Amino acid sequence: MAGTLCVVGAGLMGSGIAQVAAVAGWQVWLRDVDDTATSRGRAGIAHSLDRLVAKDRVTEEARDAALERITTTTDLDAAADADIVVEAVYERIEVKHDVFRALDQICADTAVLATNTSAIPVTSIAAVTSRPEQVVGTHFFSPVPMMALCELVRGFKTSDQTVATARAFAEETGKTCIVVERDVAGFVTTRLVSALVMEAIALYEAGVATAEDIDLACRLGFGHPMGPLATTDLTGVDILRHATMNIYGETGDGKFYPPELLSRMVEAGDLGRKSGRGFFDYSD
Repeated sequence: MAGTLCVVGAGLMGSGIAQVAAVAGWQVWLRDVDDTATSRGRAGIAHSLDRLVAKDRVTEEARDAALERITTTTDLDAAADADIVVEAVYERIEVKHDVFRALDQICADTAVLATNTSAIPVTSIAAVTSRPEQVVGTHFFSPVPMMALCELVRGFKTSDQTVATARAFAEETGKTCIVVERDVAGFVTTRLVSALVMEAIALYEAGVATAEDIDLACRLGFGHPMGPLATTDLTGVDILRHATMNIYGETGDGKFYPPELLSRMVEAGDLGRKSGRGFFDYSD
C-alpha cells in the first residue's frame, strides 16, 4: 500500500508517526511551522532509529533508507500530493480547525485526512471540511515506534472506505488497531486511562497512599507495565489535564474533572518527564 504521507506537526507524536511510516516504505513529508521544529523532529527520528539499530531491531540499511524517505518542510502545500495526511498538532480544537480548513483546500480529492487527537471528537474536527466522510481518527500512542496500538475513530460521517484505508496504513506501520464506532469524547483508551488516573491522583492528594505505592499496586495487582501516575508523567501532566477537561466539557461527567492537585502542578510547571518533575522526580 505504501504511498505518500504528510504529517502535520513534527513534535514527539508527529515525528514518531513519520518514523514508523518511513520504515514501512512510505515517502514522508514532515511539516511544521518553522525550521527549528522540523530540525528537532528529524533529529529525534535519527536518534530513535540509532537506538533501534543498537538493539538490533532495525538494520543500518533500513535506518538510512527510512531517513532518505523523510523530507522536512514548513510549507503545508506539501500535503497536496499525499495519499494520507496525519495531523499531530496541539490538542486544541481551534488549532486543529485551522489545519483542516487549509488541508481541505490543498489536498487531493481522494486523500484521507486523519487526526491524531486523543480526546477531541473527530466529528467536530471534520465539520470544518467539505469532505467529512474522508476524515478519521488515527490515535497513535507514545512513543510511537514502541507502542503496538492504533485507535481508529469513526466520525459521524466517516466512510467505511476511509476507515479501511486508515487501518491498512496503521497495520502497515506495524500497529494493531481497534475501531471506535461511536465518536465519544476521549474514545476508548483516553476515557479508560483518564478515569483511572483521576482516581489515582485523588487518592494521592488525599494522602491515602504514596505515589510510589499507588503505581506499585497497579503494576503488581493489575499487571500494568507502568502505573497511572508514571504514565501521566510520561504523557505530560498538562496533556493529560487538557484531555480530561475535553472529556469533562463534552460529557459533564464528574469522574473526568481534574483534581485540584493536577491543576496546581500544571500551573507550577511540574509537567512530568519533560520538565524534570511531575509525580516523580526526573532531575537525574
